[in-house]
Formats: sequence, C-alpha cells, structure tokens
Amino acid sequence: PADAPMSGQVVTRYGHVPPAYKAAPGRIEVVEAAHPVPDEAGRHAAKRILGLTEGLGVDDLVLCLISGGASALLALPATGVTFEQKQAINKALLKSGAAIDEMNCVRKHLSAIKGGRLAARCAPARVVTLLISDVPGDSPEVIGSGPTVPDSSSCADALRILQRYGILIPAAARAGLDSGDFESPKPHDTRFNGNQVHMIATPRQSLEA
Repeated sequence: PADAPMSGQVVTRYGHVPPAYKAAPGRIEVVEAAHPVPDEAGRHAAKRILGLTEGLGVDDLVLCLISGGASALLALPATGVTFEQKQAINKALLKSGAAIDEMNCVRKHLSAIKGGRLAARCAPARVVTLLISDVPGDSPEVIGSGPTVPDSSSCADALRILQRYGILIPAAARAGLDSGDFESPKPHDTRFNGNQVHMIATPRQSLEA
C-alpha cells in the first residue's frame, strides 16, 4: 500500500542523484559516494544501511537493488581492519590485473556488509534482491560482492588470490583470514531461507536489445 511504513537508503556515484530528487526527496534517502576506490561517504552509507536492519521482524520485507559498483559504494571493513587499510587493499586489487570475481572474493572476506552479511543481518525479515549484472557469468555472488546472497568462496580462496597477485595486507587482516574469523555466510545458512533473487538486467540482454 502507498501508505505502508517504508524507509531506506540508496547510495550511488557522485553526480548521479537527479536534481529534482535533491530538491524534493522522497521517503528513500539518496546519497552519493566514491567509485571505484571507496571513501568516507560510502562507509557512512554502509553503516546507515546496516542500521536500517535493526529490529526487523518476520513481517518485514527488505527490497535490495544491487548493481555493479556496490563493492566500492558499500565500504565497511571487517572488525580490526581500518578504513584506510581497506582503501589501500582495494587500490592494490584494481592495479593487480585480477579478474572481477577474484577482486570481489577478497573484498567480501574483508567486509562487514558484503558476502551475504547484509541479508544475514536482515533475518528474520524476507529479502528480495533485484540484480543488474556487470560481470561475466552473471553470478549473484560476484555482482557488487553479493551483499544479499550466501557466499560459496572462502577465506582460503581470498588468501590464495592475494598471494597470486603479490598483494600484502596488514597483520589484522591476515589474521582474520588465516583463522577463518572473516568467513562469510554460506549457502546452507538458514538465515537466507525464503529470500528471493531476481536478475533484471545483464550485459547479454543489453547486447541483444
């Protein structure tokens, strides 16, 4: 219903909020942040979005639109990893020549919101995700580092990728990966039960159109 309680936030790149919406914002807050290297605005937006998940119940519906770019725009480091360290690792990944799925595997395991963690925080509410793909193969786990879908990759995978490209990371980040403390929620996690994922646009669909 049009009068149903609704709140939310959208985070997009700088210069991408329509002037009309800035002049007369609706019930959904829209903010801008940096891409492809995250900034403080993205960190604040990620914290705000996680905050919106507090107190959700079984009768709540969470609608998430995830597109390419979310890896940078939703920047919230794992416990013990500073934001500056996360920025440096992100820059190193971008320069390394790693494939997007490799970069996002590392990002997921050094994050407090990616790799299914956002949806896990929403439980027991139902989460419906609408995806716009920008990656080969259109895997929901890779698009935007999969904040709302369970993750089949592991901390060990992230460590192998870092080693493959010679990327050094701080001691706290390595300790979290080595110990498995930074492991992401997996497909068998019951917190994802009842959630839905819909692919609404892909590169192939765009080419065919």
